[in-house]
Amino acid sequence: MKYLSGLLMTFVLSANSLMAQKVLPLYTGSIPRAKSTPADYQENTIMREGRGASITKVSVPTLTLYQPAKDKVNGTAVIICPGGGYAALAMGHEGYDVAERFASIGVTAFVLKYRLPSDAIMEDRALGPLQDVQQAMYVVRKDAKKWGIDSSKIGVMGFSAGGHLASSLTVHYSDVKIENEDRVDLRPDFSILLYPVISFTESAHAGSVRNLAGDNEILMDYFSNDRHVNQETPPVFMVHAKDDRSVPVQNSILFNEALVKAKVKSELHIYEAGGHGFGMKNTTTTDDWFKRLEDWMKGNKFL
Repeated sequence: MKYLSGLLMTFVLSANSLMAQKVLPLYTGSIPRAKSTPADYQENTIMREGRGASITKVSVPTLTLYQPAKDKVNGTAVIICPGGGYAALAMGHEGYDVAERFASIGVTAFVLKYRLPSDAIMEDRALGPLQDVQQAMYVVRKDAKKWGIDSSKIGVMGFSAGGHLASSLTVHYSDVKIENEDRVDLRPDFSILLYPVISFTESAHAGSVRNLAGDNEILMDYFSNDRHVNQETPPVFMVHAKDDRSVPVQNSILFNEALVKAKVKSELHIYEAGGHGFGMKNTTTTDDWFKRLEDWMKGNKFL
């Protein structure tokens, strides 16, 4: 019953957007290495003016599918991870709004409602979110033909802590945390990171570190994703503001430096201002970062 209630709530929220086509369960059956959800662990949604839905205490992860019009679909897909410091999910301005923009240019978009680190519902709180984003890539690539997706053009995207999760998949895709008997390739073909948390040791976002890794030094190294870039890391597009006081711009700079060293294609846009959490619109500039992203995707033949 709780599982159905979670799906129903997500459907109601996504119905606010006309482009939202379907809410898909992330797992069929039980979630591996998950604990039974306590009765007092209830998903909570807050509607924030100008930002839409913010969700906490997720125990039923889902994918909300946004399909382009048939005359626009181009075969490219992206999995979107909203931010929220691993304490909440900014599903509105860092999820559904972004998916709509992608659908408008022919990209099939999936907004991931992932579980947030919790000892109450996970055997290993640090690996729950990574497990969910790996499962999302598994589902999208495995069923790509069903949605008219080219399985070689599936990317991952994330904002803030969601950017950390997306970058974790980008560098840790081969460290499989899910059941994958079909041996589906979990490597994203490209990665898009907006004001991402990257390092858990340098210029770190304290809340994300605390919520995901605590004071475990092994986990802090594992989740300092700039340290795990190699020549097989997929191409990356990044956007950050110089005056970001929550997640310092050094996070994107560190990741870009690692990508350059490994000779991985990357593009980093640093705005003079904009702060943190601006989502689709940095109001301090007339420049549209999504247009820059679109150009980059075309240049790399993802569009």
